[in-house]
Amino acid sequence: MTESGSHPATQYPLLDAIDVPADLRELSERQLPQVCAEVREFLLNSVSRSSGHLASGLGTVELTVALHYVYTTPYDQLVWDVGHQAYPHKILTGRKAQLHTIRQKDGLHPFPWREESEYDTLCVGHSSTSISAALGMAIAAEREQTQQKVVAIIGDGAMTAGMAFEALNHAGDIDPNLLVILNDNDMSISENVGALNNHLARLLSGKVYTSIREGGKKLLQGMPGIHHLASRAEEHMKGMVAPGTIFEELGFNYIGPIDGHDVNLLVDTLRNMRKLKGPQFLHVVTRKGKGYEPAEKDPIGYHGVPKFDPAISSLPSKKAATPSYSQVFGDWLCEMANHDPKLMAVTPAMREGSGMVEFSQRFPDQYFDVAIAEQHAVTFAAGLAIGGYRPVVAIYSTFLQRAYDQLIHDVALQNLPVLFAIDRAGIVGADGPTHQGAYDLSYLRCIPNMVVMAPSDENECRNMLFTGYQLGQPAAVRYPRGNGSGCELDAELQALEIGKARTVRTGKKIAIASFGTCLADVMPCAEELDATVIDMRFVKPLDTACLEALAKDHTLLVSVEDNAIAGGAGSAIAEYLQAQQINLPLLQCGLPDSFIKHGTQDEIRAELGLDSKGLLKRIQERVAKM
Repeated sequence: MTESGSHPATQYPLLDAIDVPADLRELSERQLPQVCAEVREFLLNSVSRSSGHLASGLGTVELTVALHYVYTTPYDQLVWDVGHQAYPHKILTGRKAQLHTIRQKDGLHPFPWREESEYDTLCVGHSSTSISAALGMAIAAEREQTQQKVVAIIGDGAMTAGMAFEALNHAGDIDPNLLVILNDNDMSISENVGALNNHLARLLSGKVYTSIREGGKKLLQGMPGIHHLASRAEEHMKGMVAPGTIFEELGFNYIGPIDGHDVNLLVDTLRNMRKLKGPQFLHVVTRKGKGYEPAEKDPIGYHGVPKFDPAISSLPSKKAATPSYSQVFGDWLCEMANHDPKLMAVTPAMREGSGMVEFSQRFPDQYFDVAIAEQHAVTFAAGLAIGGYRPVVAIYSTFLQRAYDQLIHDVALQNLPVLFAIDRAGIVGADGPTHQGAYDLSYLRCIPNMVVMAPSDENECRNMLFTGYQLGQPAAVRYPRGNGSGCELDAELQALEIGKARTVRTGKKIAIASFGTCLADVMPCAEELDATVIDMRFVKPLDTACLEALAKDHTLLVSVEDNAIAGGAGSAIAEYLQAQQINLPLLQCGLPDSFIKHGTQDEIRAELGLDSKGLLKRIQERVAKM
């Protein structure tokens, strides 16, 4: 690849001529398999040099090419679910020369993004949103009497979420002109789980169904003009072999399953379905990682990849000098389960990301992956707690947002002992605005009965998890993406005194109240200023006695957090000072009132003035105004 990200012209003879989907539609159908091969090779070569999501996109190449070939995009609207699978879509919609910048600061957004392209109809980061949005678009198109077609492409496990079925249930009732495509690759990030997945697997693998389909395909080869007849015949066959599918019961005309890697079959099928009225459902079977053998064999490992050499059938080792916070959590979970059979660990389809692989293998009877169903995960944990068990919900900050009502209504209101291990809190980096853990302190601290903790290092993290686990009420420990500091771990887990901060450094005039791992950036700044530093530990309850003591012999208090300033930990301090009429100037440092874009964690901290240099400058500027 050249410095600009382009490729030698001879390497992609058809793809080089495709700048927008209209160029693709100028090609003949017989050229489409070659286009697919070039898109797949381009994707592999680009992502291997830049890092990013790989396996999902490799599996959707033919589907993406067929959709843009049949539908008049961007007039016709494609709504992608789970943005991981949309890299081929970006390649075909004018962004292939920039693909090498994906997930990098000021580069392409990691997911479909409306501001980036007119071909991106919905900003996508969280899963299972496509059908709801597409239904709204379809109704709008009908009301405006346009001829726009709307297609929702849902996959990578997103069909396991309740929101998808809420939308299907609504759509089947109001009869819109809408096509829903299930990209069934039997995977999310981890393996798919659940009864629906098992149903689809049985349907696909049934010997009678498979033999009839394959026999019919061979019979119809070389016989043009009968695709419509074949489609009708297949519907009758499906009714005999797999009657009453769940999608038909929901009011959809169900077609499939069909081979998602046969681009010409996909084109023919989509052309037929484009003409049909009412809600349509196309079941497409694909293979995550298709076309690159290592990714096919290990779709989990190749879901998101660092830079690597495609000629070597393995990814670079991820050995780190210090353990990640996810690993610290996973180790703690195993340690606790060794002593407590009542521990129950719950994850909404994030086993790998949350550091639970070892636990799932060692304690399978105490491990529950509920699929991409965050609402269910939280209320399920509430039920376990009612039953006398000790649930630990491992969940990303950004995904816990999706279960906020359940957190309040089903856990906190009933004061149930559920521990929330909140991963990816604060600035997450390359996944961008949809995944930044910017709001958890704000949305947690206002909930009665909640205890909220933010560790400054991995030893504190272990002790806080232990503290929250045995507390007997709702508790949350929020920790960042990335590795710890390498600090020494206590030989025995320690229960912390609730609401008690610790003094890390004693200085003069300026006091800095640090929340969480911001402490690493606070300390160099404090040394320069000769400031007092308090590791607050608890966001709720606050150590108010500590705040009152600081007010007696300091002239400025600075709060530092990697959460939104609005409603965050600093706001909690401000509320207390005001309520007690304590006249101590307060400078709040945290995330601004805007969505945080993608880039490395260090880049974003520097840009927002939350690194040591930025904090020093902000404090000095405030002191100069006093």
